[in-house]
Amino acid sequence: MELVSQQMSFGGVQRQYKHNSSCLDCDMVFSVYLPPQAQSEVVPVVFWLSGLTCTDENFVTKAGAQRVAAELGIAIVCPDTSPRGEQVPDDPSAAYDFGLGAGFYLNATQAPFDQHYKMYDYVVHELPRLLVELPLDLSCTSIMGHSMGGHGALTIALKNPEQYRSVSAFAPICAPSQCPWGHKALAGYLGVDQTAWQEYDATALMLERGWKLPIKIDQGEADNFLQEQLKPELFLAAAKVEGVDVEYGLHAGYDHSYFFIASFIEEHLRFHSRFLK
Repeated sequence: MELVSQQMSFGGVQRQYKHNSSCLDCDMVFSVYLPPQAQSEVVPVVFWLSGLTCTDENFVTKAGAQRVAAELGIAIVCPDTSPRGEQVPDDPSAAYDFGLGAGFYLNATQAPFDQHYKMYDYVVHELPRLLVELPLDLSCTSIMGHSMGGHGALTIALKNPEQYRSVSAFAPICAPSQCPWGHKALAGYLGVDQTAWQEYDATALMLERGWKLPIKIDQGEADNFLQEQLKPELFLAAAKVEGVDVEYGLHAGYDHSYFFIASFIEEHLRFHSRFLK
């Protein structure tokens, strides 16, 4: 890993690293906040997965998470949202919801995306292997995300309950096989056979596998994407069928933006801290 930048923040350090990814077949960057406790001991980790159009830097600069992470002694790792580079295929129409910046945290099987778009493998397998170089306790991790990243956090945790202590999401895409964003991404990356889509649909996975982890979801009631794209009611209904308790908050007046995330990020980090310590 090559250290690209480093800034002090609340006694800890905010870093950005660059490396060559074998599973994505391109160079990648990711950000990590190391709290002051990491100077003398290994610390637990929360992975943050960002949403459509984001990079590793959106959360770092907009969420205001470093103060609470420093207090709690938690590191936060923020990967990019897709493979990058001139050789990586993009949506020919240059739409924001497919291709670069929209990897959907899955492993693509359809050409030309199957060579590079393996964000599921990157987050679950490759990135943790890189992080052994840092003072992190990788046996003590949780995962969270926003929108497309909330979808990623939920599906990754559902499929790997032994790897994470807890999961949370802000305004997640809860049932991508039943919304326009999901239809476009899943068909483009996985093909038109919708049986393959179920492996990356949190609502379908809940009904198939149940749930074993503490889970927290927050949603803004004034979110423009709530009804058409996010559909938390489908996930909550599936959880009820499976007898799973979801700590769910619906917040009047809040939208889909990072203002919403910044308003509740402290609650999410304290939620995860209960299970990481």
